[in-house]
Amino acid sequence: MRQRSLDPVGKEMLMPKDPNATVIMVLTGIAPFRSFLWKMFFEEHEDYKLKPRACSLTHPPTIFNGLAWLFLGVPTSSSLLYKEEFEKMKGKKPENFRLDLAVSREQRNEKGEKMYIQKRMAEYAEELWELLKKDNTFVYMCGEGYR
Repeated sequence: MRQRSLDPVGKEMLMPKDPNATVIMVLTGIAPFRSFLWKMFFEEHEDYKLKPRACSLTHPPTIFNGLAWLFLGVPTSSSLLYKEEFEKMKGKKPENFRLDLAVSREQRNEKGEKMYIQKRMAEYAEELWELLKKDNTFVYMCGEGYR
């Protein structure tokens, strides 16, 4: 697993160039990753062109073929932005896009506690651990760190 750091001193945030990478995004605001998702699902980019010998009819040359898993925290379902875009991504490539929401004022975990991102992720602990052990897994975290 490789970690990408987003820090307040203006470091550049880059996507992995591997078209088969697993990209796990954990956030309380969608802005930093909306462009990532657009690049992965709606645009064609040189980064994701496969070598000619690797191309086939089932894997077009400019498509992200990895997994984009977005964990997004919002206070209420009405505050969720870009829901239609997420639905289009899921419809376009259902095996490549996962969205898990933590709606803190509306959802509760099995203990009756408010649902926050870390609690939502804990539900997938084993699956996430297996992904984190892979060399082509990238984790991006963004949001309020003081809570």
